Amino acid sequence: MKKRIYLLLLCMHSVLIAQDKEPKNFELDVQNFYGTVLKHNPDISHLITGHPTGVILSLNRKTFGKKEWERLYNYPDYGISFIHQDMDNPELGEHYGLYAHYNFYFFKRFLQFRVGQGISYNTNPYDADDNFRNIAYGSHFLSSTYLLLSYKKENLIGGLGLQGGVGVIHYSNGNTKSPNTSTNTLTFNIGLNYQFNQKEPMYVTKEKGLRKKKEPFGFGFYLRSGVSQNGLIGSGQYPFYTFGGFVDKRLNKKSALQLGTELFISQALQRHIEFRATGGFNDGTTGDEDSKRVGVYFGHELRINKVSVITQIGAYVYYPYDFEGVIYDRLALQYYFTDNFFGSISVKAHAAKAESAEFTIGYRL
Repeated sequence: MKKRIYLLLLCMHSVLIAQDKEPKNFELDVQNFYGTVLKHNPDISHLITGHPTGVILSLNRKTFGKKEWERLYNYPDYGISFIHQDMDNPELGEHYGLYAHYNFYFFKRFLQFRVGQGISYNTNPYDADDNFRNIAYGSHFLSSTYLLLSYKKENLIGGLGLQGGVGVIHYSNGNTKSPNTSTNTLTFNIGLNYQFNQKEPMYVTKEKGLRKKKEPFGFGFYLRSGVSQNGLIGSGQYPFYTFGGFVDKRLNKKSALQLGTELFISQALQRHIEFRATGGFNDGTTGDEDSKRVGVYFGHELRINKVSVITQIGAYVYYPYDFEGVIYDRLALQYYFTDNFFGSISVKAHAAKAESAEFTIGYRL
């Protein structure tokens, strides 16, 4: 967990770094929300009893195109945000989360889309004796992602503006500890924003052909690791290791396509096989099955400055033991320490069921 927090803070620090020559224009916004927990899994039906409420407090750093990536993405904001959410259910408790986020703008900057990634503390996770009904959260600390789509109007009265819209807040520990059914909350938001400097600098004009960039194919390799459980409560946390390589093609300064292969070694899966073989399930498991898997995947990389959002879908080509299905997917937040060396935090899943939260180091040639 300490490693996860360190990597998160490192990513947040990198997002907030800016050159001293840039004008530092900041904005504060606060939004209240009211929502409902979505039934993405029927197993959490007994936990959907109320309407969560909360507040989102954010500090945004505005950009004006001094850097190329700012012009590429239509002068976004970036910053940090804090969320307090009352789940309106005593078993689910409350959340206190810290996030790094980007705000992207459309339709003459009246429409704002925010994506935030961070870590949240839950006050009442699963406990076998005191809170056995909470199968959504198996730990206090959870990975959290939130999305907001808002209409935004700035400087209505001085630096004071108004915004409102809809959002989704997701909580999960990536199966580092069971249970981990997770929750998704649909929210309706309304709030105020305040510009500390109402006299904004001029935007740097976006040049023609800015996105275009020709690059040859690239090659890379990586190691992923972490701990996971096999889905059985109390079965223990075990390490896993994933060794992989890929070839990619950067289509332009924003996007790249990937094709890769990887070898999965999971002690949690090996323990699961042993448990099925000795537990009297009579499902044909002998205990001699190989827990290793080999997969191939296709992916997309969206680059935003030194940060990338990775989406991948893959299939196992070596799959001696049936566990959660042949198809898997991955969502990752990646940071380039140099042009070649990168690190990432990702969640590997089978459809909506997370298998593991992964920490990756890699090198692109």
